[in-house]
Amino acid sequence: MRNVQLLLRQHVGAPCRAVVSAGDQVKKGTLIAEPAGLGANIFSSVYGTVAEVTDDRIIIEPSDDQPDAFEPIPVPEDAGKLDMVKAAGIVGMGGAGFPTGVKLGINLKDTEMGELDPEINPELPEGFRLKESHILINAAECEPGLEHNIRQLEEQCDKVIRGVRYCMEITHADKAIFAIKKKNKKAVRILKEALKAEPDISMHLLPDIYPMGEERAVVRECLGVNLTTTQLPSAARSVVVNLETAAKVAEAVDERKPCFTKNLTVRGKINGGNEAHVFMDVPVGTSVGELIERAGGINGVYGEIIMGGAFTGRSVKPEEPITKTTGGILVTIDLPDLHGASTGLLVCACGGSEERMREIAEKMNGKVASVCRCKQAIENKPGAPLKCLRPGNCPGQVKNNMQFKKDGCEYIIIGNCSDCSNTVMASGPKMGLKVFHQTDHVMRTIGHSLYRTLKVSKQVSQDIDTED
Repeated sequence: MRNVQLLLRQHVGAPCRAVVSAGDQVKKGTLIAEPAGLGANIFSSVYGTVAEVTDDRIIIEPSDDQPDAFEPIPVPEDAGKLDMVKAAGIVGMGGAGFPTGVKLGINLKDTEMGELDPEINPELPEGFRLKESHILINAAECEPGLEHNIRQLEEQCDKVIRGVRYCMEITHADKAIFAIKKKNKKAVRILKEALKAEPDISMHLLPDIYPMGEERAVVRECLGVNLTTTQLPSAARSVVVNLETAAKVAEAVDERKPCFTKNLTVRGKINGGNEAHVFMDVPVGTSVGELIERAGGINGVYGEIIMGGAFTGRSVKPEEPITKTTGGILVTIDLPDLHGASTGLLVCACGGSEERMREIAEKMNGKVASVCRCKQAIENKPGAPLKCLRPGNCPGQVKNNMQFKKDGCEYIIIGNCSDCSNTVMASGPKMGLKVFHQTDHVMRTIGHSLYRTLKVSKQVSQDIDTED
């Protein structure tokens, strides 16, 4: 096993402060860094020796022997469940990385509804209020090609449900709802059977549309409430928790286990095929390259290694370490060559940032001549990540396409959601614009349909008597 590199920033907030020094002996679960503000504890994921502590990471040389035993979280025997979650260093495992102990530190029973914007909630009566509070479990596995969340639900459903119950207890939520895509028939069937014994927990089926796993999209789909770009789910008397995060809550409460492992999917141009290689309980700090080798190694020439998902991930080198929020490692085919053609970038809140889009354009040898934003992409404050007004439910893009045409673009590269890509394609090609989606090279690699014309209905029947 190679050295593990544990980054001091693996979550929303400031980097953590190291509490170990070079030469220290550590075990799985040894506390090695503490938050210096908003953040979460970081623990060693291996037995070994601290080789180096730098400004941004702690490097540990693993021992040859790696027992399964771990150091329990440092809390007293009579600690409450929320204290255990905080001590365990759990963050949102779906990619956002917000500290779970902070997110669950709310009494939903006493939480009032926020003011709803009538313009984005035209079907709701004035003064509408939700009678019940909810934990919403994000089981959408939003990014295409990833399968580790669904695999965990299929194999560890009981653990996930225990974690959900603990989240309900901590927040005093009345109910819980699993948000899961209808296409995952096996997981839906297993969950349906398990929920027969859980009268306060139900499931809501989602269409296979990106980005159904966006936090506000989960609230909208499950509760029928559209939140503004600045409102948290608490405005709908709810807390959204990723499926893997719920399982980590169960581990913290039942086993006193710190959060030092991650489930993830490795997929793409891998020897042996492009199917999903799911790895459970991978030590945080393991390198991307080591995981690719575990999956079979890269098959010949490749384009990019993407950490995260096809939409919101970033390109990395093989030596990059995984963190608590890493969901996927994607090895792609090479990108097409635009031979210096004039190219427009349509930046969407649901896809890559402008920086990422420019990187893709450069790798495609396109000359960026114009940059537009999706008309629903909102910047709440200067420099903040873009937020979509209504994620997954988008208006037309004719105006942007006309601008690209005016600016002399031959090609456009987009990073939009399923619905928005559909609206781009409705007018762009008619104007003579050739459209590439930023995910095209990933989708072609894994055998997934390209994001073009939307063929999946946004309405999904809640009949859950599905068959394989």
